[in-house]
Amino acid sequence: AKFTLAQRLTLWLATTLMDATTDKDPLVQEQIYDALCYLGESEPEEILNSCDEYLRQHDKLAYPHRVIILKAMETVVKNNITLLDKSTAKVVIFLASNEMTKSKEVIRDWQQAASNVLVAVGQCFINKVMEEVLTKFQPGILPHYFVMQTFANLSVSNVFGMVPFLNSILGTMLPMLGMAKQDHMKSVFCYALQHFSESIQEYLANLDKAPDPTVRKDTFSNEIFSAYEVLFNSWLQHREAKLRLAVVEALGPMSYLMPSDKLEEQLPKLIPGILALYKKHTEAFYISKSLCQILEASVNIGSRSLDVQLDSLLGTLHPQICAPADPSVPLTVKNHTEVLRCFTVLACSFPDRVLAFLLPKLESSNERTRVGTLLIMRQIINSAPSQMEIKKPFILSSMKLPLQDSNNKVKRAMVQVISAMAHHGYLEQPGGEAMMEFLVRQCALSSDAQPPDADDLTSDSVQSISVNTLFLLSTTVDRMSNVLWPYLLEFVTPIQFTNALTPLCKSLMYLAMKKQEEGESASLIRYDLNGQYWLTPADVVSSQPYVGDCRGTAALRLLNVLHYSVHPALDQLWSKKIPLLLFLPQFLQETLVAVSDNTWICHFVTEMCRQLHGYNGFPLEKNFLYKCIGTTLGACASKDLVQKQLQELLETARYHEEAEREGLASCFGICAINHLEETLAKLEDFVRSDVFKKSVGLFSIFKDRSDTEVEKIKSTLILCYGYVAVYAPKELVLSRIEADILKNIFQYFNTKVLGIKVETKDLTLKLCLIRSICMISQAIYNGVKCGDFVFSRKAELVAQMVEFIKAEPPEAMRTPVRQRAMITCTYLVYPSSAPIPAGMPLSGQRWLELPHPWSPTPLPASAHLSDAVRLQHLGPWIKSNKEHERQRAVEVSAALLDFYLSKLNTVIPFYNLSVLIALFSPRCSDSLASVRQHAVDCVYSLLYIQLCYEGFARDHRDEMVEGLKALKKGLEEPDFTVLFHTCNNIAMVIGKRIPPDQLMSLLLAMFEGLADPDKNCSRAATVMINSLLKERGGVLQEKVPDIMSIIHSKLEEVDEEHIRKAAQQTVYILASQHKSVVVSSLLGSSLPFDSHTCTMWRSLATEPTLTSQILEQLLEKVNRDVPYKESKCFLLGSGSERIATPLPLAATCALYEIMSAPESGAAVLGLYPPLFVTLLLRVSCTVGVQLPKNLQSRERRSSSHGPAPRSLHPCSCAVETLKVMLARGGSEEVARAVGNAGGWELMCRQAVWVTHATSLGSAMARHAGPRLPLIVKNLIPTLSSVFDSQRITTTAFFAELLNSNVVNDLILLETMMDNMTGRQKDSCMLVRMLALRGLGNIASGSPDKVRKHGATLLASMVNGMDDKDDPHNLVALEAMSSLSKLLDHVEERDIQSMLLHIAIRIRPFFDSEQPDLRQSSIVLFGNLTKFSEDNCEVFFEQILNGLVTLLLHLQDPKPEVVKACKFALRMCGPNMGCEGLCDMFLNHLREDRSLHYGEFMNNVCKHLMQTYPEMLNRLIVTNLFYFKSNWVDIRAAAPMFIGFLVLHVDEDHCQQVLPPAVFAAGERGLASAHWSWS
Repeated sequence: AKFTLAQRLTLWLATTLMDATTDKDPLVQEQIYDALCYLGESEPEEILNSCDEYLRQHDKLAYPHRVIILKAMETVVKNNITLLDKSTAKVVIFLASNEMTKSKEVIRDWQQAASNVLVAVGQCFINKVMEEVLTKFQPGILPHYFVMQTFANLSVSNVFGMVPFLNSILGTMLPMLGMAKQDHMKSVFCYALQHFSESIQEYLANLDKAPDPTVRKDTFSNEIFSAYEVLFNSWLQHREAKLRLAVVEALGPMSYLMPSDKLEEQLPKLIPGILALYKKHTEAFYISKSLCQILEASVNIGSRSLDVQLDSLLGTLHPQICAPADPSVPLTVKNHTEVLRCFTVLACSFPDRVLAFLLPKLESSNERTRVGTLLIMRQIINSAPSQMEIKKPFILSSMKLPLQDSNNKVKRAMVQVISAMAHHGYLEQPGGEAMMEFLVRQCALSSDAQPPDADDLTSDSVQSISVNTLFLLSTTVDRMSNVLWPYLLEFVTPIQFTNALTPLCKSLMYLAMKKQEEGESASLIRYDLNGQYWLTPADVVSSQPYVGDCRGTAALRLLNVLHYSVHPALDQLWSKKIPLLLFLPQFLQETLVAVSDNTWICHFVTEMCRQLHGYNGFPLEKNFLYKCIGTTLGACASKDLVQKQLQELLETARYHEEAEREGLASCFGICAINHLEETLAKLEDFVRSDVFKKSVGLFSIFKDRSDTEVEKIKSTLILCYGYVAVYAPKELVLSRIEADILKNIFQYFNTKVLGIKVETKDLTLKLCLIRSICMISQAIYNGVKCGDFVFSRKAELVAQMVEFIKAEPPEAMRTPVRQRAMITCTYLVYPSSAPIPAGMPLSGQRWLELPHPWSPTPLPASAHLSDAVRLQHLGPWIKSNKEHERQRAVEVSAALLDFYLSKLNTVIPFYNLSVLIALFSPRCSDSLASVRQHAVDCVYSLLYIQLCYEGFARDHRDEMVEGLKALKKGLEEPDFTVLFHTCNNIAMVIGKRIPPDQLMSLLLAMFEGLADPDKNCSRAATVMINSLLKERGGVLQEKVPDIMSIIHSKLEEVDEEHIRKAAQQTVYILASQHKSVVVSSLLGSSLPFDSHTCTMWRSLATEPTLTSQILEQLLEKVNRDVPYKESKCFLLGSGSERIATPLPLAATCALYEIMSAPESGAAVLGLYPPLFVTLLLRVSCTVGVQLPKNLQSRERRSSSHGPAPRSLHPCSCAVETLKVMLARGGSEEVARAVGNAGGWELMCRQAVWVTHATSLGSAMARHAGPRLPLIVKNLIPTLSSVFDSQRITTTAFFAELLNSNVVNDLILLETMMDNMTGRQKDSCMLVRMLALRGLGNIASGSPDKVRKHGATLLASMVNGMDDKDDPHNLVALEAMSSLSKLLDHVEERDIQSMLLHIAIRIRPFFDSEQPDLRQSSIVLFGNLTKFSEDNCEVFFEQILNGLVTLLLHLQDPKPEVVKACKFALRMCGPNMGCEGLCDMFLNHLREDRSLHYGEFMNNVCKHLMQTYPEMLNRLIVTNLFYFKSNWVDIRAAAPMFIGFLVLHVDEDHCQQVLPPAVFAAGERGLASAHWSWS
């Protein structure tokens, strides 16, 4: 009852959760962890005790589940450490300690979790934790790995609690360093020493807060140095890289604590040792960090050793900075930071030598060297300011070369250096201005002028960094105010700094406001000195306030701040107007009125004209400046100055630029508002000037290069008159229009040559004339005296415009001349109907809206639609991106078609229906509802027109066509699903009513609609195409290849996902109607198939029934044609090569593409057996087969353009197709098993493909047993194939299946065995060999069936050994190997009859040159002895015949043969009738025992001569045969054998039996035997 109900419920929940930790789902495990932590927040002590109790009770719980509980305990302890009492802490500590050390092996996740619990508890209960853990840290005993790691982590997490323990821990630990033999223990000792040292440093740095302020560095120095000696002198030399890094990490913090004299003594060895590691490790962060700590420690003790080491330090560290840091690899960035810290330490101690090393590097040709050096300079400037103070002029002078560097990375680094210099007063020195100019130049860079570097992984450009830097220097560095103000104003005016105006103006505005706050407002800039100088560029850029990062806006805001400096009178006006961000000409005019200072205005306009040439190349800005000049000239009271400036503008204008002509003309027009007389006079004066006269004279007589220039001058003057007419006061200009303006305009336009008027051909001049007349018409219409003015030349001007229109080519509707001339006519004839501004190009719909002169006239009764209304010409507007153009074009089309239908009364063939329907029907899904509605009306009218042409009366009503009107309601909503459904219904109507002869042309036109810029209409086109094909595709069989070709071309043209999916659907529809034609068409595609052809193939995998039919057709293509053709090689004597036939190759590629689609799975399962068999045989037939020459070159070309998706090589292609078939057919395990054995790669190799093809059989037997009956049934006929490769593959596959019991389970054994037996007469030697292997495999696959078929199997093996057509005895070898396997399972009666025959037949193979034959024959001989009991005497004779051979081959050079001889002799021993000999064979010839051959042979011969002395002569004669053996050891063994025989035979018996010659040989052998034995 000590727990409340809520607590008991909490504990029950906790136990339930811990029971669930066995769940294998990581997500469930994470939720359990979160739940335990949540419970722990409310009842921490109860939950911790519950976890302890659970882990103790479930001692066998697997460690991954214990880890979850331990992690939850750690979190609960961390979050509630202050709430724990000592008893709970003790329980947790004891549990975690036991969990951590329960296993002696390192199980990282488990023990780390337990260690973390101890560290968490150690935050408050350090003494309790240490009391427990120190019990597992005994002197002389190597501690557990995680005991040391726990010490290390505790020293970091609880510095003040842990440091008092460290002295004793170090004392116990030091002797253990020599005991550590394993790398992971050495690493953890290094880890502990590193953290101990860091903890001690932190303790010493905070002695004022420490519990024991008497602790000194000396307390630990000796122990740290002792550990240092082991780490540096021994462990640092270890070949394991991880251990070396652990040592290096420890040495850095340890160096702070080493005795000063010892550190000084070690530095000459320590620093080179650390530097040498840079060459051994690519990851340098830990090395650099440690090196920095060592350098700091050495500087702290005032070491003199650094002076000697400095050059090597600088030479090693500098390349580390020059190697760019990869932000995606955090350690490279950290390494840069540590190396820069090293340079800081060195620069503070050796500033002169460091600068002498660095600054020459700025002249390097290597970009990385320059960038790295600048990064170091930035670091030194920032971190060693006192040492660099006197070096400032020297450093600034050294930066001249980097300022001229064009490399973006160098520029970026230079900007960073400038930022550092600004903070430390460098830019106030002479030379600082160059730095600021460089910074502003970078601000002026355009974004497209900075191509990104391939290895530049930062997102900031030089320009953006420079902009940010300039603003920060202006706003955050107080000392820069006097440097930047007013110096930055010098960069406002030059045109090359236009792109930098935004940051410049922002900085200047901030500086100016700061100056004003300091009370300097009246003395910022003297307006009478340079206010107008920089007002001009501010004026110009304000024309486009939001262009170029809103530089116009920034300039206006700066003007607002500096209004007093421009002119004192502008204060009130600018404060009110500029915040509206409008610095347009009307505002300029207000500004000039507010100034009312003619001298100031005259200076201003002169300054603007002077700066005009600086805007060459900036057409928009220059055009606006012309307007500002015109506005200012209009406000100028000095008429002389006006005429002077106008003359200067006419003389200096660049007439060949359109923007310049427009700007100059607008300048004259605006100036004419107040100076009409002066403007017109100056234009006439310029015409009469010598320069123009000279040009006119040349123009009139000669055709030279000045023609173009003269025409452009004329164009500009004509345009000037037009602008003058528009802008000038109407009460003044109307009287001058006909008398002066039109007269001069036509004078310039028409040129006389020899008194004959010649009309110009220059397009610009013609367009300018039309525009001027249009503007004059506007001026007349808008004039206040319009009602009183009689425009006498109107008819002449209209006639001129009509001539221009007629002269334009009739095939092009939208020519500039026709458009502008029609607009002008509108103003001349119906000015009130023409609200189009002058100069605006005629939009596509405008001519459709023109009144009576352009409205469609009634059609004659015999008119043809293509002649009456050429609606095809509306195509560009119907498909326009602009909504209003589409809307009006479709609306007009609907009206024209309805009009035509109402007037139609003649039956004439209508061939345009398909094209027009394809034009309008996709618009039924247009984004505009009105366009959708009118598009349906167009289709409605077109279908009725077609019905009329077919002979129906005009008032006839077709039910289906009438249904289109009902569909219009579905087009009102913008829901695309509804729209496309409606489009489908419309297409069904079209499909039923379109004439058969126009169906194909309709489809072709629809396909063109796939490229429609409106994606909805493009999708609608695809919906309609597919709907038409479903409805009428059955009649298009002959056109299918054309349609397939079009689909392919459209996939190439339009790279859109919806087009790809729709194309797949189209191919599927065609295939469902014309399978054979689609397959043939696709097979005719070029190999290798491109991605679009592959997409089309994969579309055939959509529906299982169709896919099955397609696969059957492709299988038939693969099987029908021969797989290859023999081709004579060009070189004599090189034989012939096999070239793949194209159709089966293409069909194989097609099978791959279809089966690679996941949707094909059901079809592949249904055709699994024929697919598997066909592809298996395809692989066998393509081994060693080459591609045709044309495909070889094509494959090389395709691979050179990019990585080919897969190989086109015939065999590789077949293997990949077989792999994908297995995967799609649910046999992934088969494919994986063959792949793990390396079978797929090796199947394509001619030498080994049979071996690895058998691995497929083995995998099928293991993983796809139920598939085998039908596969076997399909494969049996191929055993009679004309291709050797197919018979070989089938036989090999069957042979491997027989090695498994699955064939017996599936009742396939007898069938397969009969087929294997039948292959023994095959003409191919490899087939015969594999057939014997398969029959032999029955012994391992179905051993119980061997007895039943023993006689048949044995007969097959004997026949194999007697194979006459076996020059290399491969068949015999297989027969012997297989027979050895069968003998364990055959009936003795079956073998008895042929025992002797087999023994005699295999005897010659004992001495074969082939070791395999020797081994197999000898093993078989040994196995035969098991059946010799009934024929003991006869078989004993065979043993004696082979005995010498077996004994001598114990010296065979091949170990496997020796092993076989030992086995055979052991088997023969019991049959020799000599117990001693049998025991010798059994004891001395064991496989695992070495043999002293001489001693063994001596004893064997002793037993032989004692038991069979009469055999002496036979044995010696047999040995004599081996005197000429090819093997040295056997040649040596034969005379020794004879010697031992002679040694142990009775002398009397010897003399009687042996002839003298043999006896002499025996004597020599005996001598040899004695020598060998001794």
